[in-house]
Amino acid sequence: MPARRIEQVQDPIIPIVARWTRETPGTISLGQGVVHYEPPAAIWPVIRQIAPEEESADTSSLHRYGDVCGDPGLLASIEQKLVLDNSIHVQAQNAQIVFTAGSNMAFLQAMLAIADTDDEIMILSPYYFNHCMAIEIAGCRPVVVPMTSDHQMDVGAISRAVTDRTRAIVTVSPNNPTGTTYASEDLAEINRLCSRRGLIHVSDEAYEYFVYDDQSHFSPASLPAAGPHTISLFSLSKAYGLAGWRLGYAVIPDTLLNAFHKIQDTNLICPPRISQVVAQAALSAGSTWVRRQLGGLSDTRDFVLQSLEQLKPRCHFAHPTGAFYVWLQVDSQKSDLELVESLIRHHGVAVLPGSAFGMMRGCALRLSYGALPPQEIREGMQRLCTGLQALI
Repeated sequence: MPARRIEQVQDPIIPIVARWTRETPGTISLGQGVVHYEPPAAIWPVIRQIAPEEESADTSSLHRYGDVCGDPGLLASIEQKLVLDNSIHVQAQNAQIVFTAGSNMAFLQAMLAIADTDDEIMILSPYYFNHCMAIEIAGCRPVVVPMTSDHQMDVGAISRAVTDRTRAIVTVSPNNPTGTTYASEDLAEINRLCSRRGLIHVSDEAYEYFVYDDQSHFSPASLPAAGPHTISLFSLSKAYGLAGWRLGYAVIPDTLLNAFHKIQDTNLICPPRISQVVAQAALSAGSTWVRRQLGGLSDTRDFVLQSLEQLKPRCHFAHPTGAFYVWLQVDSQKSDLELVESLIRHHGVAVLPGSAFGMMRGCALRLSYGALPPQEIREGMQRLCTGLQALI
């Protein structure tokens, strides 16, 4: 029998929706959070070089174990990137970089490193479902604090929710699932709250480059003296189009390095070395390459929002300024899961149910507009709007 703590963890929604989609050929997916563009061209030569017939001195040892936190060359590239793109000076902040098989792994390892059984981890609703799942898998208790009506943080409510068992506050900006970017002042206040109360601020920044409308990304770990109480999580899955390679990393306080060593050595021994070679090649393309790929994404977002206008007043949505998601509140007597299955089976379009993100009241859907080129987005939005008009 599975452990009770695993039994209580929610089932991952992506495989469920993926199965319905496979069973309905021709379905357009506005569900999974990936980008539609290819990775940087710089990765292909190094992948070819890894092939045995072209083995070089640089790649001949990739089949052996590497350093538990990542190979030195890759960590140096990440350290440089953090300075340029995030204003995080790792050495000055008494911090360390740990490369992981995706930032989901980094988050789970952070929970195991900082919290004991029944400690509380604060997350904001609607939340990223894998965060809640990881908290429960680690034997901790998620404390859910609702966002405001425009999907911003309620700093006062967060402060009031802190108890003697609270160990960390988790923020995700730009946000999955709402597409919100949190105000830098609010993020800074949360970071200061963590400092005052002896908590860890876990800042998930997987969508750091996906910002629109003259917004800019802010990394809380760039604040003076933030290093000892801040864990920052980053990913190459979204920005560099490398979701399948499982490339993520964490910036952690020096004081947690030994704990991360223990967990990563037990769980992974070392990050996959072939993936690290690909990561370093992708990072060499730099943020300039990423921003070129994102050039038309704000136009896609505007088209999606314009399409959704016809669903008012039965659907409500805030204006997203980051990531590639729209959060829809739907006036419907159906459950969100029923609505999602009907949209797939009868209208050929897939979205995700809000209940997977912690919304237990009302009906909500998460729409992703990053995974498809513009022409497919147009067809997908036509199907979605037609389906919702018929179903609600």
